[in-house]
Amino acid sequence: MPTNEPTVVQTIGLTKIFKDFWHRDRVVAVDKLDLNIHRNQVFGLLGPNGSGKTTTIKMLLGLLYPTRGRINVLGRAPTDVAIKSRIGYLPEESYLYRFLDARETLDYYARLFQIPRQDRRRRVEQLLEMVGLTREARRRVGEYSKGMARRIGLAQALINDPDLLILDEPTTGLDPVGTKEIKDLINFLNRQKQKTILLCSHLLADVEDVCQQVTVLYGGRQQAVGNIRELLSQKNLTQITTERLSDAAIDRICKLVAEEESKRVVSVSTPSDKLETFFLRIVKRAQEARQQTSGVTAGGRIAEFLATDASQQRPEAVVDSLIAAAESVKTTTEEPESTIPPEEPAKDVIDELLTTTQTTDSDESADMDQAASEAVTDQPDQGDREFIDRLIKGSDKENDDDKE
Repeated sequence: MPTNEPTVVQTIGLTKIFKDFWHRDRVVAVDKLDLNIHRNQVFGLLGPNGSGKTTTIKMLLGLLYPTRGRINVLGRAPTDVAIKSRIGYLPEESYLYRFLDARETLDYYARLFQIPRQDRRRRVEQLLEMVGLTREARRRVGEYSKGMARRIGLAQALINDPDLLILDEPTTGLDPVGTKEIKDLINFLNRQKQKTILLCSHLLADVEDVCQQVTVLYGGRQQAVGNIRELLSQKNLTQITTERLSDAAIDRICKLVAEEESKRVVSVSTPSDKLETFFLRIVKRAQEARQQTSGVTAGGRIAEFLATDASQQRPEAVVDSLIAAAESVKTTTEEPESTIPPEEPAKDVIDELLTTTQTTDSDESADMDQAASEAVTDQPDQGDREFIDRLIKGSDKENDDDKE
């Protein structure tokens, strides 16, 4: 089906050959693969074990170098670091730090993308609610079951709100409830957010429910590619679905088909639900009855940052910016005037101050010299000294008479 959307992933003649110790060709993992994945598509990569699916994904991520061929991801080579922040990746096995809990794990990956602190905390809590791990957020990831590890792995793949989401066996280890939630999330991200998703899975029923385009690999080669509805449609048969008919009406219809079209009715049957639909209905009934369970809870609403258009600013962000602006104005108005640096004084004023200081110092020195001179002048002369000596002698003679 032709599309006007831009190409997000393109490979031309992509080939990957693994060699042995002597550099001889040992395994042709991917052989001349041509892919065109457009924006707003859910693309399914199918094939048995060893068909080259995971190898293809690793080359798209820049983790493996192709032997031959070209790769274009989001308009650039996959080894370009600039596009890494626009890709979310859930590997086939969830490689997580065992001794971190769920919040610490998501916070760690958010820091790698340099997400601001407030946004980081908000996204972590929203993702934990979305994947149903809020109650288990304080448990170490190493204690999680495989299904719980897949849930936290999906959350870390979405922490940066990617444009291209690559999911390798996302429903492995999940119960039917978790599988349904993953499929609903994929459909939401594709239809509401117009994100491009590359899905690799062995569960063909899951691929059928969410993918628009698929390709089937075998032995590293592309065996079929196209719209999934067109590939699965059986154009040599016609299906008519009506409300329940009586046996007599069915017999008349069969005779009419044979007479008018010279065709025979292949089968007449009653439609049935999928086992998945039946299972989910039973679980929902138990949840509505509030029956206790020690397992994970059902996932919550879609994380706000995933549900909100990136081009529209959040109301919380607007409020935060207004508060920050008000605090900035308040701080500015409360600053004392003394903090404002004074203007540089004029050069003539400085010269005048220096001249005045020097004059003052000279006057003080002159006063000190005059005082010292007066002190020397005021000393008693020779006559005064003789008079003083006679007074002292007279005082000593009177003291001697008193003693006698």
